[in-house]
Amino acid sequence: MTQQTSASDLRYFISGTGFEAPPLAPGLYVVATPIGNLRDITIRALETLAAADLILCEDTRTSAKLFDHFGIKGPRQALHEHNERQRSEEIVRRIADGAAIALISDAGTPLLSDPGFPLVRALAEAELPVLAIPGPSALLSALAVAGLPTDSFSFHGFPPSKAGARANALAAFRDSRETLVFYESPRRLPATLATMAETFGETRQAAVALELTKRFERVARGTLVDLVEKFAEGPVKGEAVILVAGADAPALPDEADWQADLEDALADQPLRSAVDEITARYGLKRKEVYNAALLLKQKA
Repeated sequence: MTQQTSASDLRYFISGTGFEAPPLAPGLYVVATPIGNLRDITIRALETLAAADLILCEDTRTSAKLFDHFGIKGPRQALHEHNERQRSEEIVRRIADGAAIALISDAGTPLLSDPGFPLVRALAEAELPVLAIPGPSALLSALAVAGLPTDSFSFHGFPPSKAGARANALAAFRDSRETLVFYESPRRLPATLATMAETFGETRQAAVALELTKRFERVARGTLVDLVEKFAEGPVKGEAVILVAGADAPALPDEADWQADLEDALADQPLRSAVDEITARYGLKRKEVYNAALLLKQKA
């Protein structure tokens, strides 16, 4: 049941001092919340949660700790993977009628391996406002401390829980050049690291971030085989973020070798066919091979 909000409820507290939250324009506010340390919440997030007509929570019991800590009393309802599709139409209607509604997950930024996508898509299709209230994210926090390249990365959520499906899913990323980021439960961490070592190679650099922003925060770095050995004894506390370095760039073919093969191909094939053959064989850019073929033709 939705609670009723009074004017006195539109407040939040920091260290016992109360602050009045400014009014919100209609729309859905996607609010990032702490992933462990409650002090990581932003002032804007507190203002938004205190002033919202309704707060949609992945689990209202989990979020109660956050609300109690900051004295936020606004009405809240559960929105999770089992009910978000049927609830989206009602929420879209409320926002169209002028409501300001906040969306949070149990921790971090909503929609990153958390509920919310069907609702945001429905609002986008209805051309209603969706506003980001940025803040904590396990994904970005882990990237910042892992010691792996951050100029290009891809996020793949939780790998499949079953061994065969997990191996097949990871195999698709074997040759990816960007840093790969995954979430994993402590119970499956050893098995997933073992599959990664088999798939990506034991010497691939990687990192495991645990308990980020909490008292026992730690990051284990090394090759995948190092991490397999480190976590082989069993489950650890707290969900993990696994980061795996991208694959090395393939070695460039020797120019003298491919040009010699190109010359041989030109001896008994039309130029176009010879260029196509050498391009495919060596993985080269077709324009580079085509220009080389023209030069060889001119010298012949």
